[in-house]
Amino acid sequence: MTEIRPEPEAGDDDFVPSRTLVAEIAEAIDEEDGARLHALLDPLHGADIADLIEQLTPQRRQGLVRLYSGEFDAEIISEIDESIREEVIEQLPAEVVADAVREMDSDDVVDLVEDMEAPERETILSALDESDRAAVEQSLNWPEYSAGRLMQSELVAAPEHWTVGEAIDYLRAEEWLPDQFYHVILVDPRRHPVGYVTLGRLLSSQRMIHLRDIAEDSFRTISARQDEGDVAYAFNKYHLISAPVVDDDDRLVGVITIDDAMTVLDEEHEEDMLRLSGVNTDSRVSDSALATARQRLPWLVANLFTASLSAMVIAQFERTIATLVVLAALMPIVASTGGIAGTQSLAVAVRALATRDLNRSTAPRVIRRELIAGVLNGLGLALILGLVGMLVFGDPRLGAVLAMAMIVNQIVAALGGVLVPLTLERFGLDPALASGTFVTTLTDVMGFMAFLGFATWLLI
Repeated sequence: MTEIRPEPEAGDDDFVPSRTLVAEIAEAIDEEDGARLHALLDPLHGADIADLIEQLTPQRRQGLVRLYSGEFDAEIISEIDESIREEVIEQLPAEVVADAVREMDSDDVVDLVEDMEAPERETILSALDESDRAAVEQSLNWPEYSAGRLMQSELVAAPEHWTVGEAIDYLRAEEWLPDQFYHVILVDPRRHPVGYVTLGRLLSSQRMIHLRDIAEDSFRTISARQDEGDVAYAFNKYHLISAPVVDDDDRLVGVITIDDAMTVLDEEHEEDMLRLSGVNTDSRVSDSALATARQRLPWLVANLFTASLSAMVIAQFERTIATLVVLAALMPIVASTGGIAGTQSLAVAVRALATRDLNRSTAPRVIRRELIAGVLNGLGLALILGLVGMLVFGDPRLGAVLAMAMIVNQIVAALGGVLVPLTLERFGLDPALASGTFVTTLTDVMGFMAFLGFATWLLI
């Protein structure tokens, strides 16, 4: 059979299925052409097939699952977005799901079943053999979002007194090894990890050398109770490839690899960006319009109440605005510019908090930097607006009002963008979740107050 695979289109991402391919797959599903669908999907990586499934409508998704169900494997299922994964699994034959689950590493099985209801979870776990099921259930006993949930039980460990030759002979004779591993973990007689050796160092060393003599300096253990965000931070900071996980007695229970740690880092970054925008972190492009509206409405309602504060400030200067109507046209300039500056400062601060670059020791330096930047930006914008006020409206005093209000609001925006998330974190609140609302309200209120206050003082 001739392989059917569209050429990449101009402008298409090399790592995203092309629009032509998606259209051809949709057409094959609509025509119930299973042979053509197989020809289109078989050359693709499991992650690309998962992407395609997420892009299809629910009806076509069901058709693809029905026509291609026999080819679903562990790689495809584990890559499907969790928002639709359970829906896809429910449509697959039980034997296909069982075969796929048996191929998965324990950490992928944990990720698959941890949010399932008890009956669905039991169905998945029943497909595993006794030892694999025990490993998954052990991981599920650890707190949610902990290293214990992130780790995989498949690992390679060796006694610390072994030589390189003994380790190599063991690896060659072992019938089962993880599909991918980076270190041989060294353990003492009580199974406490005491070091690890990279595979490259192992293969390049003489057989008589002891493993403990070629152990890596980067070795460190991670508690199974450690928060997964802290784990990702440690991997990023110390350039780890893998790290052993220990229980409350410091015994080896699993290993975390860099791909899992980077997935957590990516998810936390995504969550921060969504929360800064006031969007539910469970939002997916596959969500319906109704579900999307329900997720966003509470934040929009909350914004109505915070916006009312700005309206109250404006109402206090009703007489000033009535006397000089042009002020109403200029107010949005001050408020919007301050809002943008506040968002810029806030985005940097929230990201720095997430990466631990912003903490109690660095906060004074960051606050001083933002203050100076706010003053400089304020002066630059004040010069521009001051000239506009004089040249366009023919009133130097109006230019002075715009200039002074802009300086004040830029300083407020710069400081608010740092101080608000720092304050929220100090009280144990998520800085990314509520900072945006507070900073926007602060810049609007202070911007209107400064602009209308200076106008009342100088122009009325």
